[in-house]
Amino acid sequence: MTTPTECLHCMKSVYGKEYTVKNDEAYCIPCYNLLFSSICEKCKGTIGYNSRDFSYKDLHWHDDCFKCAKCNRSLMEKPFAVKDKVLLCTACYTNEHSSKCFQCKKIIMPGSRRIEFRGNEWHASCFICQSCGQPMGKNPVMTKDSKNYCVPCFEKHFAPFCKSCEKVVSVGGMTFHNKPWHKDCFLCSRCKKKLYGENFFSRDDDPFCQDCYADLYALKCDACDKPITALGNPQYVTFQERQWHSDCFRCGKCNASLVGQGFLTHQDTILCQECGSNPESEI
Repeated sequence: MTTPTECLHCMKSVYGKEYTVKNDEAYCIPCYNLLFSSICEKCKGTIGYNSRDFSYKDLHWHDDCFKCAKCNRSLMEKPFAVKDKVLLCTACYTNEHSSKCFQCKKIIMPGSRRIEFRGNEWHASCFICQSCGQPMGKNPVMTKDSKNYCVPCFEKHFAPFCKSCEKVVSVGGMTFHNKPWHKDCFLCSRCKKKLYGENFFSRDDDPFCQDCYADLYALKCDACDKPITALGNPQYVTFQERQWHSDCFRCGKCNASLVGQGFLTHQDTILCQECGSNPESEI
């Protein structure tokens, strides 16, 4: 190999000067650094031809700059991590970026068992019932006031009990007179018909279906003998301890409606004024 006389890039003589060779071609030091040297990620200086270049995924550092950005310890021949192009030793990376347990606030080390629940993370050993202290693992969890409980403890301390069967109402419940019921337990007090989703009445805090309530407690229309209830047509007329549906309150002779009209009585019959003026005619 002949001795080079000039830099391949700037064509200036390298005779008697320091130079370097790349791919059998000579380069002066400034041109070599310009063309081939990397920029240190930490100090932003050129990593010269005679300096050691530590690289990781297209990132480069001087050997003196290859240190943890947090604790400044050298990372030469030690495990490390890179976050947003910043070098960190494994201890600092774990402390800065690993998840922390929602219960004890300590780091959840990579590879250790963890529990994720409602956007937070726990050590498996910290994810326990706040009442009995037993680990809950993958068992069902109930939450109250940001505290987690196993199902038995939650039911013991917080769950409502059905007024009918006196068992816990966990799902599928309803409230009647500020008391909890299972939907399947909410029955007519007389005939035991299911009332959830149906029209019903109550008497002395007891629920009744429409038919049973009407049979037991509703007023009876003096004309049709059917119950007068709040359902259907709730308007009615009362006179001398007798009641009529508004539609049934009619003249007993001509059948004209007497609602809002003057009327007369003949024995047990209600008559309009015209028919009542001649009560002896055929009724």
